[in-house]
Amino acid sequence: MSGYGLILTFFILLILRVPIGFAMAISCIAYLLLSDLPLTVVPQVMMSLFENFPFLAIPFFALAGQLMNTGGIAKRLFGFAHALVGHIPGALGHANIVASIIFAGMSGSAVADSAGVGPIEIKAMVDDGYDADFSAAVTAASSTIGPIIPPSIPFIIYGAMANVSVGALFMGGFIPGFIMGFALMVVVYFISRKRKYRIYKRSTIKQWQLPIEASQSSEAR
Repeated sequence: MSGYGLILTFFILLILRVPIGFAMAISCIAYLLLSDLPLTVVPQVMMSLFENFPFLAIPFFALAGQLMNTGGIAKRLFGFAHALVGHIPGALGHANIVASIIFAGMSGSAVADSAGVGPIEIKAMVDDGYDADFSAAVTAASSTIGPIIPPSIPFIIYGAMANVSVGALFMGGFIPGFIMGFALMVVVYFISRKRKYRIYKRSTIKQWQLPIEASQSSEAR
């Protein structure tokens, strides 16, 4: 089986509505079984990845995002972002983007960002009167900042494979990441003014430490 057969098998499984993880696993197993590649190479390659220090950062970034979500840190992070920018038109949309910028410095992955704070952000926006499609679009767009602002899983993979300084790649990701966040906030601002989404009064320093529900309820008093 050639590389084209591997890709074709993968897309056929996707058309048949096989979950992506299983489609990737089945197509790779089929490639290994039908190719001339010795199966003894597979465990050797797998073990060599564990010996590569930069690659070890990938599962730990994903673990950090899951721990923050389970422990409630993600909810407090979104509440802190809401307290910072809740007085701007499109309050929760801006809080969504700011939370993604902060979370990007912890997870390094768009998937971890959308899975960690994404459900909290979408639920809060929909409950506050935002359109569901707008809430999902802002969450999906802001999560792409995750791989740009360091630490970044793609930067680590590229640096390890291309023998490029990972530290230099991290330094080069700060400005583009903040530019992406600012551009998204500009778009959210004009759309929110047009749709007349809710605006909150400026928060106090004490409210910066509260989760999103507590911050909203204290502002409503």
